[in-house]
Amino acid sequence: MPLPIGVRLPEAGPIATDDTGESMNTMRAIVQEAPGGPEVLRIAEVERPEPGLLEILVRVHAAGVNPTDWKTRARGTSMTGVPLPRPGFDVSGVVEAVGRGVTLYEPGDEVFGMPRFPHPAGAYAEYVTAPARHFARKPAGIDHVQAAALPLAALTAWQGLVDTARVRTGRRVLVHAAAGGVGHLAVQIAKAKGAYVIGTASGAKHEFVRGLGADEVVDYTKTDFTDVVRDVDIVLDAVGGDYGLRSLRTLRDGGVLVSFLLVGDDVLAEAGKRGIRAGWTLVEPDHAGMKEIAALVEDGRLRPEIDSVFPLEEAAKAHERGETNRTTGKIVLTVAG
Repeated sequence: MPLPIGVRLPEAGPIATDDTGESMNTMRAIVQEAPGGPEVLRIAEVERPEPGLLEILVRVHAAGVNPTDWKTRARGTSMTGVPLPRPGFDVSGVVEAVGRGVTLYEPGDEVFGMPRFPHPAGAYAEYVTAPARHFARKPAGIDHVQAAALPLAALTAWQGLVDTARVRTGRRVLVHAAAGGVGHLAVQIAKAKGAYVIGTASGAKHEFVRGLGADEVVDYTKTDFTDVVRDVDIVLDAVGGDYGLRSLRTLRDGGVLVSFLLVGDDVLAEAGKRGIRAGWTLVEPDHAGMKEIAALVEDGRLRPEIDSVFPLEEAAKAHERGETNRTTGKIVLTVAG
């Protein structure tokens, strides 16, 4: 029988088992014991979490894989300094239980979200807990694999375009790495907001990017985008390096440069001379943004491209795939059926 709204599960006691004899107090999760390459990831039995005040417990069906995951693995600490954190942020699954004070969801509800970011969430696992408002209801028209591909990348694009750059009809938007995890969603969100979209991508991915709605695509391997792109209002930069400074040459005076990587003082100084707003932004959990993303999915205006799918046990292979920098769209781990 489902738990009543706002009821927390009992505190953990002696190890309990289900009908199959498996422990109900532990779960499978991916862990790492040292900084390093993908080989440091392994599957282990760990303590199953319990939802606290205003939190929900989610049985994970699928978990998205993002560049921040393998960067964290390689350095061995989270962005907030936690040593050897369990990887993963993107989640799609089913509410298993709710903590006290939760009224948004009940056990059995399908949800997706980016819990706890930038604090470790441990999403490569059978269960996660997080504040209820770090999730939204999963769009009914997509499965858990597709839903798990969305939260971090789609929120990054949404917050950059809508909250920071205030994109609207008629704006000219340049999206770098337009076939990537963030980029392919940014193209669609910008188009949904009525923008004219230019994307950079290798020639082999032009058809894909045009299929997302891009009005123009520049092959960055053959053409310097600064030679062919002019008078844009907004640039989204997920590449970094010299792309920030070069992108200023494509922007009109008073435009906006949104970078998802640190911006150098040289970029800020040059932008300031021309009244360009430039800076680095970091995605954050956002219930309202997740609801907007879900609405775009349900309206058929946003769809995640799935590059590849791996079972939880093959998280290391998923990281190897991601670190090739040749993916189109998102990598996802399947956790529960």
